[in-house]
Amino acid sequence: MATTEKMLSTLNEKAQNHHYKQLWQKIQSKEAKIGILGLGYVGLPNAVAKAENGYSVIGFDLDEIKVEKVNRGISYINDVTQEELQKVVQHRYLQATDDFSQLKEVDVVHICVPTPIDKYKQPDLTYVENSSLSIASHVSKGTLVILESTTYPATTREYVVNALEEKGFLVGEDIFVAYSPERIDPANASFNVKNTPRIVGGVTEKCTQLALEVLGGEVRAVSSPEVAEMSKVFENTFRYVNIALANELALVCERMGIDVWEVINAAATKPYGFMPFYPTAGVGGHCIPVDPHYLSFKSKEYGFNTRMINLANEVNGSMIHYTVRRILEILNNENKFLKDSNIVILGAAYKKNIGDARESAVYMLYEELSTLAANVSIQDNHVEVIKINDRIVEVENVNYEKIKEGDLVIILTDHDDVDYERVEKNAQIIFDTKNVYQSKKNSPTYYKL
Repeated sequence: MATTEKMLSTLNEKAQNHHYKQLWQKIQSKEAKIGILGLGYVGLPNAVAKAENGYSVIGFDLDEIKVEKVNRGISYINDVTQEELQKVVQHRYLQATDDFSQLKEVDVVHICVPTPIDKYKQPDLTYVENSSLSIASHVSKGTLVILESTTYPATTREYVVNALEEKGFLVGEDIFVAYSPERIDPANASFNVKNTPRIVGGVTEKCTQLALEVLGGEVRAVSSPEVAEMSKVFENTFRYVNIALANELALVCERMGIDVWEVINAAATKPYGFMPFYPTAGVGGHCIPVDPHYLSFKSKEYGFNTRMINLANEVNGSMIHYTVRRILEILNNENKFLKDSNIVILGAAYKKNIGDARESAVYMLYEELSTLAANVSIQDNHVEVIKINDRIVEVENVNYEKIKEGDLVIILTDHDDVDYERVEKNAQIIFDTKNVYQSKKNSPTYYKL
């Protein structure tokens, strides 16, 4: 009996090592075919980077327009140039499809799908769940699955691992799973998908080793997927909480008649122990205003109330109302009435030099001002439309002549392609929420957040 058990154990170990060694060799020789689920702001740069590194890549997305554009070499992401995309597509290193049955052809799958929150600020893991089910239904033994979407601790096991095990796979033996969060900062000139350090945590040691090999570059292994998941939500929670502190400082400084921007920049001269964060009319983007809610949600399962996150959410959420109050005060100072005023919002994207308006302050600001009967227009060279309560709002390119017609220009996004000297020359009054003019002091025609 003992001999039989030993033989079975040996056979199982050989089978496990067979899948592991075979995939390891494929990855090292670049013969492994890579699948990228989700061709958005994370997925497409990842797909192009893998293709440039010599892998054959299939990008999967339900959006037929994205699939068609990728296959025609047309980039719709700021961080992927037309030339980069066309090169890998023309050389057949990258192709896109909406046919998820082709997952059976890949050796490594990266899940790069959105993880938004709903209107109640609860995590929406629909995309991760559907991706996990599709993978489990189509992949073959010997495949490595890496979840990259930002989420709360235990998501990898609860969704990816469970879906695979329900289909009869043995994680760590005939299939491999790891978590490695994306760290893409759109329009960052210094760091991108190719040179930003990564972290990875596998379900087993072999899972981690395979993931380290395929990710390449500067990657730090951690002990589990949960550690990697927690580290990512902590990164962005750290930023969210410190932005709230900067916002609260702005409220205090305004009452004291102190320039908050000058205060923060002065503090930033200290070479240690300080990191500058700046006030904002609203925290935007697909990560910073979203990820803390994932941590807060999961913490409740353990009977823990994340008070710091809740307070930061309260402070950051109140900034749009503070911004509107300041607008009313500015107009009143100039003997103008909001309901009769033409307001120009300059900038719709959530950060400079990109076309992404997700969670941007522009939504609430436009809605609040429009509700108060002001005539509001939005100008941004990078964003074409925004959608507010199922209503499409057109966004114009920057028009300096129309700026002349505005009673107030609100600088909401500080894109580099805007001529701010011309804006200053043409605008009647400027409300600068980004400190574009820096050393300029408040005056009857210029105000800072």
